[in-house]
Amino acid sequence: MSRPRGQGAGRPRPVKAKISIKTKLGTLVVVSVFITTGLLLVALETSTELRFITVFSVIATLLITQFVAHGLTAPLDEMNRVARGISHGDFTRRVRGADRRDELGDLACTINRMADDLEAVDRHRKELVANVSHELRTPIAALRAVLENVVDGVSAADPETMRTALKQTERLGRLVETLLDLSRLDNGVVPLRARRFEVWPYLSGVLKEANLAAGRRALASGSGHHTRTDVHLHLDVSPPELTAHADAERLHQVVANLIDNAVKHSPPHGRVTVRARRGESPESLDLEVVDEGPGIPEPQRRQVFERFNRGGGAAPGKGDGGTGLGLAIARWAVDLHGGRIGVAESARGCRILVTLPGVPSPRP
Repeated sequence: MSRPRGQGAGRPRPVKAKISIKTKLGTLVVVSVFITTGLLLVALETSTELRFITVFSVIATLLITQFVAHGLTAPLDEMNRVARGISHGDFTRRVRGADRRDELGDLACTINRMADDLEAVDRHRKELVANVSHELRTPIAALRAVLENVVDGVSAADPETMRTALKQTERLGRLVETLLDLSRLDNGVVPLRARRFEVWPYLSGVLKEANLAAGRRALASGSGHHTRTDVHLHLDVSPPELTAHADAERLHQVVANLIDNAVKHSPPHGRVTVRARRGESPESLDLEVVDEGPGIPEPQRRQVFERFNRGGGAAPGKGDGGTGLGLAIARWAVDLHGGRIGVAESARGCRILVTLPGVPSPRP
């Protein structure tokens, strides 16, 4: 894309030369020596007493040193104040002087970046607590209402009432299981067991499980995953003998969550295509999940993989009912492989592209 005029198109930003503190201190020493030498020469030329020259030299050197020292210690004092505030939970403070062209400027940039990261983590923690509380409150309130009606004699403990209670219990179980997965992710205790497998039978089994699970949930009027049986799932693997190297269990999470999300946002009697191709390196895999729904606007394409993000656009009359964690789990599993996941351009609907390397990249 070409940049509009008036926004600095084609004008490289000037790179400021960096002047280290060592250079500044060396310059201070040289200037002090020159001042002392100059005053000494003046004393020899004018027959001024040496003690006056010494006093003037010391005063001049002290003034210059004080000026330079203030320029070096003032930023350190401010950094100390900001760091003390961060240690007490105030992540809004920032250090000035990040544009300095020395080591203190680099340190200021580092502290500001650390404050940005800590502020983002703190905000995410608060959002996580709020979202988890909301997610748990809904099924717990519904389950409590069902049980209170049974205890109070308002409704009988018939199979239909028990199915309603079971539905909310299953939803709680799925949410807790997903949160446990996220906890293992954050703690870095999830191992990656990669192996070589044939793609066609593997993905065919995943799609068959998705259809069977949707049918069972539709009969039980469940929630938390899609209950639609009108959407056709199509598998396209080329070549048919394609093989890949990945963790089959983690890849199952990726494909199942992507299919679930695609089905939810498909139009009535729509079509979801799972397409697999060979990647650039041996045993690598390029995987696509394409639906015929409304698609995802470009500004929201990065946000859909955030935790508890519920993208709009579900089919009319088809409530989402999900936790907003499916795509976050998919991104986590792909990152665990050292691969990439993202929303790709598509003429119609939403197209999510997953790229897995043949050999998992070493994690830092």
